[in-house]
Amino acid sequence: MLEYVAGSSCEGAHIAAALYLQHLEMPQESMTPQQLFLILRARWRLAASIWGAIVLTVLGINLLLPKQYVANASVLVDVKPDPVAPTVGAGEAPEAYMATQVDIITSPRVARRVVKQLHLDQDPAFRQRWQEATDGRGHFDGWITGLLKRALAVSPSGVGNVINISVTWNDPATAAALANAFAQSYIATTIELKVDPARQYANSFSERADELRADLEAKQKALSDFESRNGIVATDERMDVENSRLAEISTQLVAIQGQRQDSQSRQRPSAGDADSIPEVMQNPVIQGLKAELSRAQVKLDDIATRLGVNHPEYISALSEVQSLKQRVASERDQIIGSMNEAMRVNMRREAEVAASLQAQKQRILELKHQHDQAQVLQNDVLTAQRNLDAVTQRLAQSSLEGATTQTNLALLTPATEPSIPSGPKVLLNCMLAALAGAGLGIGAALLMEKADQRIRSDADLAMALGIPLLGRVSAASTDSAREQRARRALPHLKPSAS
Repeated sequence: MLEYVAGSSCEGAHIAAALYLQHLEMPQESMTPQQLFLILRARWRLAASIWGAIVLTVLGINLLLPKQYVANASVLVDVKPDPVAPTVGAGEAPEAYMATQVDIITSPRVARRVVKQLHLDQDPAFRQRWQEATDGRGHFDGWITGLLKRALAVSPSGVGNVINISVTWNDPATAAALANAFAQSYIATTIELKVDPARQYANSFSERADELRADLEAKQKALSDFESRNGIVATDERMDVENSRLAEISTQLVAIQGQRQDSQSRQRPSAGDADSIPEVMQNPVIQGLKAELSRAQVKLDDIATRLGVNHPEYISALSEVQSLKQRVASERDQIIGSMNEAMRVNMRREAEVAASLQAQKQRILELKHQHDQAQVLQNDVLTAQRNLDAVTQRLAQSSLEGATTQTNLALLTPATEPSIPSGPKVLLNCMLAALAGAGLGIGAALLMEKADQRIRSDADLAMALGIPLLGRVSAASTDSAREQRARRALPHLKPSAS
């Protein structure tokens, strides 16, 4: 039925149509739910075909895709300091440390170890897949490690110290084997990352220890040669002996100087009156001779008084007096000579002791110089020994770290073969496809409506013309002149079948 709405006659339809054509060029108001319903009812075949095509396509793709299985393994990470290498991970935040561990698991090094562990590089199926995917271009090892990394998913468990390793594969046994291989390779790689630098340090410290040991031996030999050349057995003891000898010689010199001064003080009176010298005065022989001389002198004086100086007795007594005087002078000269000799001996001994003292001082100075040189050589030996001890200690520490097979990681939960595939999720994908198809179908219907606009209700016409609806005139399904004129006047206005 063809419907036109106007005032009260068919001629009003022409006016309404003209006004509607003008209104098409004006901005349209928003679509109401009733209009949307009428559009979808009119174009439901298009929307249904698009919806069905999308749903069937997604369903077919999901049915054709191979099933995917997810195997999960978990590794416990102990962030406490390592007792063998306490500096590993020290000062690093737990979050950063866990992020580093995740990067290690997803590194190509771990993937290559998985390939070697499971002998995937020798599997003909993987090599055939590589040939089909790349036509033999590139490296097979790089392709297979990339394939494994794409199937791998690693995530820390929140704030805990557990890392979850997930592998998605089309075979449950292979998925479990890959997850366990990634966990084991991660643990082995962590040990290598700790052991390899330790072994390199150990080799470096070993070479350095050999150099320091040779340097220590050379310095010890230099010290030994110096001590042998200078006759040094115990430097400190020898210095004590030489200092004691210097003190003894100094004491002897002081004593000899005292004796020499005493001899000089006794010798001074001999220049004027030798008889006043204590040694002469206290000499018993001289005292006896002087007593005899006194008696002989008395006798001589007596004879001279009684007999005269020419008497033979006087001459005999005079010769006796002269003889006694000569004997007294001879004894006095002997005493003075012995005193002079003693003074000369004391002076000679003083000179000798002074020379010995000077020589001893020079000897001590030489010993001190030798002691300083020996001390320098000994300090070099001690320094070389300390350096060797420090390097040897680091060598022992590095050797212990390089030989360790322990790590702060433990396989908490090994992966098992999943019994239920994780994908593709047919029901969920079909539901999503149904929603997407419905949206695309509605959108296609609205686009078609925009390209071929129709008046489908009284409200559409009233909204388009902006005038109230007064009545409705129905036309017969004949090709009357009025209908033909209306068609010619409104070429863009198509009838709506109801």
